[in-house]
Amino acid sequence: MNRMSPSLSHSPIPDTQSERDERHLPIQRVGVKRVRFPLLVQTERGAQPSVGEWTLDVALPESQKGTHMSRFVAWLEEGAEQLLDAASLRERHLQMLERLHAVEGVTEVAFTLFERKRAPISGIESRLDLQARWKVETREGRTTVWQEVAVPVKSLCPCSKEISDYGAHNQRSLVTICAEWLADRPLPFSAQMRFAEDSASCEIWPLLKRADEKWVTERAYENPKFVEDLIRDVALRLNADMRVGRYVVEVENFESIHNHSAYARLERA
Repeated sequence: MNRMSPSLSHSPIPDTQSERDERHLPIQRVGVKRVRFPLLVQTERGAQPSVGEWTLDVALPESQKGTHMSRFVAWLEEGAEQLLDAASLRERHLQMLERLHAVEGVTEVAFTLFERKRAPISGIESRLDLQARWKVETREGRTTVWQEVAVPVKSLCPCSKEISDYGAHNQRSLVTICAEWLADRPLPFSAQMRFAEDSASCEIWPLLKRADEKWVTERAYENPKFVEDLIRDVALRLNADMRVGRYVVEVENFESIHNHSAYARLERA
């Protein structure tokens, strides 16, 4: 006669995570990090597939020993085919909290987004890669949504232009805009991208013909910007947009005549 091994018996499996903890120390954030998982991003041009790097966590009360880690990944699997924008991710985040029996927590995903751009003169089209991120956080009964995008642009130094008989040093810059998204006023990534590009000496393109390169060079020369000018102009555009709540803007100029970067940060709390 075959006997059932102890591991295959029908006795209840202990739920250790749900046991009571007597150390009386709440944990603000506990969960999983660096989970790479497919992502479908809703853009103005339609669905765009990407790969997200997810951070998922909840607040753990002092009385509970642990959270249920597997439920985070199960939650990702359940929404694998769902098309996401900031609004739908907010709803999914609230479902995650309910699944984990939590009242506070964070859903965060970073991913690469591609924006189609047409060169200024030739009109040739190419794709510019942008690093993007959503962060949804529930704290003290309030859920906030943050949307971030890092946009490469071009800046030309006003001082260099002023003191030189010809030419001026210029460099590629990275403008990172992290803005609080107001739920009743959607903010597309393309809008954040325009805030950065319209504030720079010139925007950049992955693919340019000679006539385009001439236009970019001359456009930057006629529109010099210090790092301080660039970040203030981005902030003014954010201030004028009713879809934006709080924000943090960072600009890094990868200097062409120094072995260091110029940097600025400006925020509205």
